[in-house]
Amino acid sequence: KIMLKKRRIGTVVSTKLDKTVIVAVRTRYPHPLYSKVISRTKRYLVHDSKNISIVGDKISIELTRPQSLNKCWILKKIYK
Repeated sequence: KIMLKKRRIGTVVSTKLDKTVIVAVRTRYPHPLYSKVISRTKRYLVHDSKNISIVGDKISIELTRPQSLNKCWILKKIYK
């Protein structure tokens, strides 16, 4: 049985930590009762081993084993 890894696409909002970036992932969904489209933002701590991303980059992240207490996502690709 093949398990697919979770992937998200988001925007880098902070690079102040060493080898870690904070990525905001925005999801949009309709409200169950009123059908208005709601956007929700969630922030993830992402492992960036080479410190190559900068604030404002659009990146792809993937779920991996825990790197630290709160960091279990890894940077996969930077979109230009």
